[in-house]
Amino acid sequence: MKDFDLSLYLVLDPVLCADIGMIETTRAAVAGGATIVQLRDKHAPAAAMIETGLALKKILQGSNTRLIVNDNVEAAIAIGADGLHIGQEDMDATEARRLIGPDMILGLSVETEALASAIDAGIVDYAGVGPVFATPTKPDHKQPIGFDGLARIVRLCPVPTVAIGGLKAEHAAKVLSAGADGLAVVSAICGTPDPRAATALIAHAIKEARQ
Repeated sequence: MKDFDLSLYLVLDPVLCADIGMIETTRAAVAGGATIVQLRDKHAPAAAMIETGLALKKILQGSNTRLIVNDNVEAAIAIGADGLHIGQEDMDATEARRLIGPDMILGLSVETEALASAIDAGIVDYAGVGPVFATPTKPDHKQPIGFDGLARIVRLCPVPTVAIGGLKAEHAAKVLSAGADGLAVVSAICGTPDPRAATALIAHAIKEARQ
């Protein structure tokens, strides 16, 4: 059983994080309670992804926060990341698992009940479910599913789930009551004046919702 906590899943956005950078945003977010950090940069060459990833790995050393790389197998392996996250259009989950080996965490994005039902729990470790709301950080996203859609999809997922798409601290209770294991956030942390405080606010909301 792989050891990871989906509660507060930060997805880094290089554009939103531009003012203080992805490294400092991560340092602040981990201090504020982020349990997973995903390095997502669709336009960076592999070498730049690896360089950033190695710096992030150094920050996360000794913490329980896991480092996930989005959609770049080569970078994930070179960094020695804890995991890889892929979308439905990126590559086949079976192929991804073959490339990264049995020990790395593998996450898969799902937008529909059919995709959730099709997950093989022997291959995929968790599902990213959404978008709950429309979000400018991913202009090509699928139709928003709302909290009802989230609950329906989560129910069919044979693996732990993290909700994504326009989520903020005030949505924590609804996300958890829909059955998801945590919230994935981008703009609620990236690009905020104080990423540590922004993360702590969400972490507190999650804790409150679980009581």
